[in-house]
Amino acid sequence: MARVTLDDIPANLLARRWGVPQCGVFRRHSSALDAIHDLGAHAAAAGSVVVVEEQTAGRGRDGRTWRSPLGGVWLAMLLRPPVPAPGTLSLRMGLVVADVVDELLGAPRTQLKWPNDVLVADRKVGGILCEGRWQGETLQWLGAGIGVNVANDIPPELARRAIALRELRPEIRRMDVLDRLVPALMALTTHDARLTEVECGAFAQRDWLRGRQIRAPVAGRAAGVRDDGALLVDTGSGAAVVREGHVELS
Repeated sequence: MARVTLDDIPANLLARRWGVPQCGVFRRHSSALDAIHDLGAHAAAAGSVVVVEEQTAGRGRDGRTWRSPLGGVWLAMLLRPPVPAPGTLSLRMGLVVADVVDELLGAPRTQLKWPNDVLVADRKVGGILCEGRWQGETLQWLGAGIGVNVANDIPPELARRAIALRELRPEIRRMDVLDRLVPALMALTTHDARLTEVECGAFAQRDWLRGRQIRAPVAGRAAGVRDDGALLVDTGSGAAVVREGHVELS
């Protein structure tokens, strides 16, 4: 059952506050993406959002688990065709999240790791996951999920690889993130299929992976991204183009 308030603000006022057609709030749910797919199946308008306070089965790429306890931002937005390819959209959303985090931290500290990780101090603070629902070969809708560690606890076993914003700025709360993030995401729904020159430049400035040696999905040195969102890898004998996969460092 959806809740009607988040931090005592009614969901209908949140929708108006953020400029989205509909907002659903859940105290507890398997994941915000599951909830947004439910909305998609019931003809909800593009730009509708779901916020879940605690996810019981949050997920990342390739079936990985995303721990999502109280205090973080666990958000999903519904997009309907025409939309950019998931790879391009993921990078765009990463740029938006990075800008929001930098604004809240008061310094340019955020980096992006292709294809969907947002990092601060070499530790993961957020991630993006896009999932489509199809009828045959026709895309019906796209769910774009975003998770940001804000004031949630980071398990000790993950402390070397993950970080919450409150570690750097204890006063930051999830509504500070949502008030900046959701309106900015809404603007992405009309963007072109390819990254603009400005977006490519912005990603290059934040590109954590560039210049690092990787062993998968292709062995070589990461050499930036193309305007279609693909990763370029210098293999020593030429440039390989990687459109999907999990990056492993050498």
